[in-house]
Amino acid sequence: MEPIRVMLVEDDPFWRDHISADLSDEPDIEVVAVAATKEEALEAAGRRKIDVVLMDINLTGNQLDGLEAAERILRLPLQDSVKIIMLTSITEAEVIMKSFRLGAINYINKASYQDILQAIREAQIGRASIHSDAAGIMRSEMQLMELSATEREVFDLRQNGLSKREISERLHKSTNTIKSQLRSIKNKLTHFKMD
Repeated sequence: MEPIRVMLVEDDPFWRDHISADLSDEPDIEVVAVAATKEEALEAAGRRKIDVVLMDINLTGNQLDGLEAAERILRLPLQDSVKIIMLTSITEAEVIMKSFRLGAINYINKASYQDILQAIREAQIGRASIHSDAAGIMRSEMQLMELSATEREVFDLRQNGLSKREISERLHKSTNTIKSQLRSIKNKLTHFKMD
């Protein structure tokens, strides 16, 4: 059986060396490319067939350029069946959701480093389950999709600790309107605390 061809895209030398060394020790995995920048990743992906990409999200400061690299790699004709696993320390819901919208099949926090090998193997055989680092956030975000844009705004303000009065002042609405919206939100969201 052919080894799983993996490309690691990571700007931090410690993580890059550590992960690539660990992957190289696995008999069923071949590290075919290691890149530190978006440009290096795109060049490598344009030259060689890859099965799985481990993609850091911040390759240049805090620019989230790993997301752009992932999206562009997925569009390359040579990479028509590549699977991308985001490997990062970012835990913001917006970034996690965007990763999946752009085509990632998994999202693992670097603190869960020990789960990378299993994620690679599952991705290769098409059985990638979403890692727990992302699954809870995705469930919450999917439930929040039930809210209207106005309700989401009220929800976010309430989650940030604003009182009903403060929300009504900020949104230029009556307190009764805010109370009514909070009741509607509470009826739609079963696992969020609204009080």
